[in-house]
Parts: sequence; structure tokens; C-alpha cells
Amino acid sequence: MLFSRLRGPSLAVLTCALGALSLSACATTGEASPKTQTASTSSASKDRTMAPGLDGWANQDPYPSTYRGLPRQNMAIVGATVLTGAGQKIEGGVVVVTDGRIAAVGGADTPVPAGHQVVDARGRFVTPGIIDIHSHLGVYPSPGVQGMSDGNEATNPNTAQVWSEHSIWPQDPGFNAARAGGVTTVQILPGSANLFGGRGVTLRNVPSVTMQGMKFPGAPYGLKMACGENPSRVYGGRNQSPATGMGNVAGYRAAFISARDYKDKWDKWRETGQGTPPTRNLQLETLAGVLDGSILIQNHCYRADEMAVMLDVAKEFGYKITTFHHAVEAYKIAPLLAREGVCAAMWTGWWGFKMEALDGIEENAALTDAPQGSCAVIHSDDAELIQRLNQEAAAALSAGRRAGMDIAEEHAISWITLNAAKSIGIDKETGSLESGKRADVVIWSADPFSIYARADQVFIDGGLAFDRQNPAFQPVSDFELGQPGFGLSAAGVAQGAR
Repeated sequence: MLFSRLRGPSLAVLTCALGALSLSACATTGEASPKTQTASTSSASKDRTMAPGLDGWANQDPYPSTYRGLPRQNMAIVGATVLTGAGQKIEGGVVVVTDGRIAAVGGADTPVPAGHQVVDARGRFVTPGIIDIHSHLGVYPSPGVQGMSDGNEATNPNTAQVWSEHSIWPQDPGFNAARAGGVTTVQILPGSANLFGGRGVTLRNVPSVTMQGMKFPGAPYGLKMACGENPSRVYGGRNQSPATGMGNVAGYRAAFISARDYKDKWDKWRETGQGTPPTRNLQLETLAGVLDGSILIQNHCYRADEMAVMLDVAKEFGYKITTFHHAVEAYKIAPLLAREGVCAAMWTGWWGFKMEALDGIEENAALTDAPQGSCAVIHSDDAELIQRLNQEAAAALSAGRRAGMDIAEEHAISWITLNAAKSIGIDKETGSLESGKRADVVIWSADPFSIYARADQVFIDGGLAFDRQNPAFQPVSDFELGQPGFGLSAAGVAQGAR
């Protein structure tokens, strides 16, 4: 037979547990679901505590996470070279996981608590789970056909009212392929056609039949913004504004003027309680969340000069840009980005595919990372590259070293772990192997900066999510079943506007 690959269980079977674990395990592990908010807008006139913005405009989430976590057991991974993501390299290290959290990380003398399963990782490497902060999995899923191209609401330059989570198809085979590459957390963003593309959402990369079952509990929302060629090309081509860079900036400013006025009206009503509350506006609610800091800006922006302009727009309206995405010219303004506390996410080898990407260099991450207080991140924006982010980080590390920079592997791993977590506001929960954090762990067959390295086992909140040697822990979506030849590597997908 040409096709004889062993298949794991389908997504429907894996929704609660991987392998032959009982349904009861699903109910007793992981996290409790947040209480669903049921109050209507009309009730806000009677109870001001329900008004948007009281504790942040992103807090009233009508689509709460139902993530429960995979079945898990307490364990100690011993004997590996551990890269903690927080700057440490431990030879022959021990990582203790208790109740889905990191309990201890240390050398060979670190005690293993009684009752913990011992996982022998001698000769291998252990890192935090990889985090991809720029993905379109689920909104541009495989197969890449028009009927599933669901990531760009390109109907208006400002579509801040849309949420990417409402386009996500959880059965996208790309999620499984990414997990096999060590990816445990993903931020799913709308496309970049618009000045304001909408809210992104952060997901746990676990099998699920619903978006809510993947949604990272408590993770902040991010607003996708885009500067540069994309919005002016998309809308200028339709003979509407924006058609130029100056039209882009005028559009941002007009939107935030409206948002500030909207927020002021709600603030005044909450303070006085007089009359009826202002009429809700979904677009302005998202922008008001940016103004009060509860929604993070994720800004598609390639050129150094345009990033500097976006920082000035942010200062004009009193909000903060959390991360510039693609950031091909971040190296030119690395000290400015570090001083402003803004992360820069980038590829290593992608450049020159349009004018604003022309001046990219492979040393970008290393140079951007150099100033004190910097935050360099490697991202994918691609359903195939997400499977090899460790190799993309390795290429950036190699380029920096060739340029004469002394960069340790235990530092560079942060480009796809801790810095990535910081750039989407979840670094207190994940991104490094530190006591108290979620046990998102990858055991690699070799040094993760080697082209020969493969993710042997991937744990999410301490639950085994992928095992290269065990087909029972190599989940496939229901959509893949019965598709001969559709393996883990065949997850290429059209990404829309980059």
C-alpha cells in the first residue's frame, strides 16, 4: 500500500482526552470554566457594575473560555539539558511538574517528590512550549479554498468590531501540525487589510471541537492594526480612503478621537448614573479598551520610519503599542523600541516580497535584541513555518553570531518562548520553566537549535498533547480522517494579506 501511516484517534475522540482515558478525567483536571456573563445591555441602566469599561473594556466577555486541559499526572523530567526560557541552561536538569504547574527546576540534585512519574530525558533537551504570536490557523485553514478564507473582514478600513475567534475553525489540521513542532500557544489574528483589523485571540493548542475549548483563560485580547502598504493598497485600489500613508494616519487619528469621546460618555454615565447609558458600539468598545489598556495593540508594521510614526500616534492618544509584527526594519530603531518597551516580532529569512519588506536582514532579531530592555520575537504568519519556529530562531541566532555577537542559546530560546509570552500579555502564566507557571514543556530529540531536532513529546498544562513515538498521542482532526496522504507536513495554507 502507498498509504499505511498509523492514525491516531479523531478530534471528536480527543476533545476530552488523548488516548484511552476516561471522560471522568476531563471533568476533574484542568481549569474551571469562568462564569458566563448573562446580564443584558438594558440592565446596565439599573446596575452600573455591568457597564463596559468598569474593569476594562475587554472584561465583559460573552464568549468565555471552556478550556479544561488534557488529562495529566505529576511527573519529573530528569537528565536533560534544560533551557528555561528565562536565561538559564542546566545540564542534567530536573523539571518537576505538579498539578499541571512547574513545581521546581534545577540540577541533578533536585528532589523528585514521591508519587511523581519519572520521565528519562537523558541525552535530550527540554524547553518551554513554543509560542507563536502571529498565526492565522483556523481563520485561513487547510485546505486553502475561498469558502474557508475567513481572516480578513476587508469591508471597511476600520473593522475593530470583529473578533478573529468568531472565524476560527478548530478542526484546521494546521493546529495538529504546529503541536508536532512544539507549539503550545498561538495568537490568532485577523488579516492585515485594514487599519483596524479586529481583535485577536490567544489559544491553547489542544484538540477541541469549539473555539471556546481552546481559548486561553484570562489572556488579554489584542487589537490587530496595520500600517504601510496593505491598507492603502486595499482601499486605495477601490478609490476610497486610505490610499496613502498619510491617509492611514488620518484614519487612525479619527478613530481614536471617536473612541475617546465614546469612552468619556461611558465614564461620565458610570460616575453619575443619570439617565440611560450610551448606546453600545462594538467598534468603539474595542478602541476604548485600547485606551484604558485592557486590550493590547498588535501592530503590523514593516518600516522603521512608520513604526516611529505609530509610536507618536500612540502618545497622542495615550495608549501603548505592545508589539510590532513583521518589523523587518526593527534593527534600525532598536534603542527606540527598547526605550518604549515595545516588542518586535519578525521572521529571519523572509524579505523583499514587497517594497516595505525590501531592507530585511537575517541579523534583525539579534540586533533588535541587543539594547537593554529589548524584546525580540520570532513569529510565523504561516502554517508551515509555525512547524519549525525553532529552526527559524536558530537561523537568527547563527546570523547574529556571524556578525560577531555573543548570543547564548539559553538567551535566544526566549525569542520563541518568554519574549513571545510577554508580547501578548501572558508571561506571568507561561513562556518559561519557572516555579508556579503552567507546565508547557517540550522534550526535544536534540538541541532545538539543530536542524535535526524534533519535538519528541509536548506537554500543555502538564498533559501529554503529542508523542512522536505513540500514535495514540498524534491527534488528527475529523477533517483529516479518510484523506490518504494528508499527513502532518501537509498544512500549507494561503495566508491572505501579509
